[in-house]
Amino acid sequence: QVQLVESGGALVQPGGSLRLACAASGSIRTITVMGWYRQAPGKQRDLVATITRGDSTNYADSVKGRFTISRDNAKNTVYLQMNSLKPEDTAVYYCNAIGQVSYWGQGTQVTVSS
Repeated sequence: QVQLVESGGALVQPGGSLRLACAASGSIRTITVMGWYRQAPGKQRDLVATITRGDSTNYADSVKGRFTISRDNAKNTVYLQMNSLKPEDTAVYYCNAIGQVSYWGQGTQVTVSS
């Protein structure tokens, strides 16, 4: 089993920045990929960014150049640095880990509004 706890969601003005964190615990050695997804009201959950055990990254086109995913292996934590935030980035952001099965965190709310 893998447990994921997200933090860092907040209300931020357009153009602002925010950093989300996802702390993993449990059977973390089984994890091969970690990532961030987001779900806006009335919409499906979409990929934001992923990072592999070998530090290969992948981003949704809508966030390329603005968001950066990174990991701190010593802290078993994955981060999502979000810059130049737009109102359309408003969503619940979920952390995901792929191991023997797919694991999800509880989500953290990001609201971009003036």
